[in-house]
Amino acid sequence: MTDEISRRDVLRMLGGALVAAPIKSAGAMRRSRAPQRSAPNIVFIMTDDQRQDAMSAYGNAILKTPNMDRIAEGGVRFNEAFVTNALCAPSRASILTGVYSHKHGVITNGGGPEHYNQPGLRGDQLTIPHLLRAVGYHTALVGKWHLRSLPTGFDEWVIFPGQGAYVDPEMIANGMRLTLRGHADDVVGDQALTFLRQRPKDRPFCLFYQFKSPHRSWMPAQRFAQTFADVDIPLPRTFEDRLEGRPEALRRAEMAIADMPDFADRGVPASLPREERKRRNLEHLVRNYYRVLLSVDDNVGRLLDALDSHGLTENTIVVYTSDNGFFLGEHGLFDKRLMYEPSIRVPMLVKFPARAKASVNRSHMVLNVDVAPTLLELAGVHVPGWMQGRSMVPLLEARMPAWRSAFMYEYYEYPAEHCVRKNRGVRTDRWKLIHFWEQPEEWELYDLKGDPDETRNLAGERGHAATVAQLRRTLVRLRDELGDIDPPGPAPQAAPCGRGVNTGYGPP
Repeated sequence: MTDEISRRDVLRMLGGALVAAPIKSAGAMRRSRAPQRSAPNIVFIMTDDQRQDAMSAYGNAILKTPNMDRIAEGGVRFNEAFVTNALCAPSRASILTGVYSHKHGVITNGGGPEHYNQPGLRGDQLTIPHLLRAVGYHTALVGKWHLRSLPTGFDEWVIFPGQGAYVDPEMIANGMRLTLRGHADDVVGDQALTFLRQRPKDRPFCLFYQFKSPHRSWMPAQRFAQTFADVDIPLPRTFEDRLEGRPEALRRAEMAIADMPDFADRGVPASLPREERKRRNLEHLVRNYYRVLLSVDDNVGRLLDALDSHGLTENTIVVYTSDNGFFLGEHGLFDKRLMYEPSIRVPMLVKFPARAKASVNRSHMVLNVDVAPTLLELAGVHVPGWMQGRSMVPLLEARMPAWRSAFMYEYYEYPAEHCVRKNRGVRTDRWKLIHFWEQPEEWELYDLKGDPDETRNLAGERGHAATVAQLRRTLVRLRDELGDIDPPGPAPQAAPCGRGVNTGYGPP
């Protein structure tokens, strides 16, 4: 149970309205042994909804992120990095546990039918911080948590309640609510630097450094409020996709960028004609999405500079990733959830000068469930056999083992916000098969080599029947290996939500 913080503690901790002294730790977890003196420190950096190409290290020509690029230049950049469920809470729980969402049980953000409103991770579910803390690591979490259970396994934590606010955010510091002044990303940066200054110096540390950006509603720090104002935002190649030949499940999903209300009071009133609203929303979305990532980059730089100044860089693992990708107008959409590439691709950077090669790119398919076994192996901690991810350490050290040739994707939150039906699928280097398994059952097949934009659904074409059959067998095999069974709940016969307004071309 979390220790309470007294009023005197609060007054002592507040400096310039920021937490500026150590927070009392949660109830101690017995440590099985002291860590070796050479055990590496860990900084795990995660953003919310950052697609893979929203970083100059991945080739973005508009958004310049020199500090994120420092991690890529000093370590390994994974070009084929994916999430196994493109939804915030399930993905975050998979990163913490190293298992798929159907196994750890966090299958939604809390929306959907009543029996899907999970409180969060189960009390008996071990996570990275639990396992590191048990061997003597000092563990901390600052920023966005986004699980419906309070953090466990951390010696100290300062988190946003729920989504958190972009300006003057309320935070929870080991159980006590505080309001901190400033932009959310800068507040999180301040907390990370406070932790580095005041951490115990006799133990290695693991810091989870987690930003709100670039999550909706994209409110930039004042210093970036006008950045990109004069930059032309190019239209995605599939911006005018009419979704012909695609499932009704896709056409009924409520993700049309033309209908997003976020910028109604920032220059895109609902009174505008639909096509103008669609383009204006895209421009406002991309500019503000990039603007909030600039404040993330600033605060990543502050942390990297602090590691340098404390002499910690050489023996500190730095991982940078996001909980899922995001549509920025592809197929006329925004948000995530679907198994299309903009939604499931994420950045994955790993820097560890003591063991990882520098300025290396890898094309192996790595997943969010691989983070936990990777960090544990690098820390010299036993990787539990129940973890379903695979350690990336051989790839960091250029040992180049045989690697996965396919992975399974799953999504369960329905009916709920955005009305994306439950689906699962399999992706290989070339092919992607997507299955909306509840009635009406529908399939998608894409040739990622010939159709990287995923515009031509081949699932119903006779010439691809053998490919569909082979991928269906692969999906069955992966489900069996991962212990996947359908969750409880009715299989709808008719869509309980979905107005068919994706791009204006769906059913009425």
